[in-house]
Amino acid sequence: MNLQNKERKTFILSKEKGYSMNTKKSKGISPVIATVILIAIAVAIAIAVAFWAAGLTGAFTRFEKLEITSAYAESASTIVLNVKNTGSADATITDIFINGKPLGQEGAGGSAISPISLPSGSTTSITLTFTTGFTSGVTVDVKVHTASGTDYPKAIVIP
Repeated sequence: MNLQNKERKTFILSKEKGYSMNTKKSKGISPVIATVILIAIAVAIAIAVAFWAAGLTGAFTRFEKLEITSAYAESASTIVLNVKNTGSADATITDIFINGKPLGQEGAGGSAISPISLPSGSTTSITLTFTTGFTSGVTVDVKVHTASGTDYPKAIVIP
């Protein structure tokens, strides 16, 4: 049997078993490894989407919260407010009400304030001076009003 017949028999046997003439062996990854890779990719994408969604909700759930840490009357015509922004968003104080009336309006005394910006975590001191003083022993209701429409009240007794 010469070499040509031997190759011919090999080809015929290969065809009978369903093999093609292509004698190159192709290598691929096993199904188990492919599954592990697909699961790893899916988990990585899920984590990325979760962080993205958390970032979106964090941006939309910021809030302002002011605390009047101390409020006192230095005299019958001077009130001092110490205000701290404990919220996660910046706040802007747009008005102050004295006994229900905006500061500067007739009957409230004092002069209107310009907006006070209060970054998150910061503290400011506001001194209110009135043209006519309050009577000693009277309780004055002071309300700090912000641009978001929230009021923060405090009652102060005049010495």
